[in-house]
Amino acid sequence: MQACYDCLMAEGLRERKKQRTRDQIVEAAMRLFAERGYQATTIADIATAADVAPRTFFSYFPSKEAVVFHNVERDLDGLATALRDRLPGETVFDALRRWIDAMFEGWAADEQEAVLRKRLCREDEGLANFQGGVMARIHELLREAIARDLDEPPDALRPRLVAAAAVAALSSLDDSFDREPPVAKDEALAVLDDAIRFLRGGIEALRD
Repeated sequence: MQACYDCLMAEGLRERKKQRTRDQIVEAAMRLFAERGYQATTIADIATAADVAPRTFFSYFPSKEAVVFHNVERDLDGLATALRDRLPGETVFDALRRWIDAMFEGWAADEQEAVLRKRLCREDEGLANFQGGVMARIHELLREAIARDLDEPPDALRPRLVAAAAVAALSSLDDSFDREPPVAKDEALAVLDDAIRFLRGGIEALRD
């Protein structure tokens, strides 16, 4: 029993150390991006600022773009789980709305980082393309879930159109926080809720 306990403690310590290293890399990268710009910051610069070797950087992130969007896999996993583990009678858009509520807590906590990320995407075409790839993955998750609800193949026209409309609504929500002055959260979510009601009604009409 003691050996098992010691093994678990050691594993927990390793995981905490890995998380601290990852956080150091992210914090150093975002600080340098804010100070120097994205293109002017190299991976070697980030590694030096984070006090790690360049090879350690690549143990955590495959590219600079991945550091800018360091939480994207976590967020997409959350959406996939919300869509997969829906409650009885819960629609795709109910699950999407629930995911957005969960995401808002993180977005609010990292507001400065989110603002910086938007600025970097405006300034760098590669980052903008990376963000477009993230939206494409969201579209794919929604399309597959909508297709199941409609009992149609995922590549059928109707699931693709409805998913595209949902992604457009999400993009509008994201853009609303990039305005001067920023749109209030409640106002932005009210607009999103209008869009979700429209989409939900569209699904019901297609089912009928």
